[in-house]
Order: sequence, then structure tokens, then C-alpha cells
Amino acid sequence: MPRLLGVDIPNDKKVAIALTYLYGVGPRVAREACVKNNIDTEKPARDLDEDELSRLSTLLERDYTVEGPLRRLMSQNINRLREIKCYRGMRHRMSLPVRGQRTRTNARTRKGPRKTVAGKKGVKDLR
Repeated sequence: MPRLLGVDIPNDKKVAIALTYLYGVGPRVAREACVKNNIDTEKPARDLDEDELSRLSTLLERDYTVEGPLRRLMSQNINRLREIKCYRGMRHRMSLPVRGQRTRTNARTRKGPRKTVAGKKGVKDLR
């Protein structure tokens, strides 16, 4: 497996697809990087030689924010929102959807599994 910016990219996939395994590199950026380095996007990633890998890594580090720096930037942005206690920061802090989705139903990914609350006793049970 070729290693690029500390990430193993898959052997059998085309170069343009394999580059998307890097955090912050989507299909458009992957194609742009290949075109700028004169690398055929259709050949498998296992056929990349050391020169092509080094050219790709230097281009991605120089022109784009990817992997570690991008993860750090994202976490700093979220922490800033939390510190200033804006609405989005409070939603992040409470682990609720941030972008206006409904929470009465369908927020299970953010909220986690259901926490069942015991039902109230009826009037007959109180006597």
C-alpha cells in the first residue's frame, strides 16, 4: 500500500479515488492534484512510483489543508464556538444536531440510543 501524508491509500483503486481516502481530499481536489502533477487518474495506486508520491504529498501539503492540520483547525473552530457560548457551540456541547434538524424524532445518531423513562402511575394505583 502506498503511504501518503501518514495514511495508507488502497492499492487496487484508481489514483483519483485512492486520494479521497485522505481527510480533506474529495474527488475534485484529487483530480486537480493528479492533473497538476501529470499523473494518469485511471492507473491503480500501486503503480505510483516514489517520485509521483513525493510530488503529490508536497502539492497537497503546500496548496491544500489536509489531514492533521485540517483536523486541528476543525476542532479549534468547534472549541471557539463552545467558548463563546453561541447557539451552535451550545448544541455541540449538548451533543445535539447543530444545523437546525428536528430533535423530536430522528436525532438518534447525535443523541445516542433511547433512554426510556418509566411511565407515570395511574390514578387507580395511587389509592
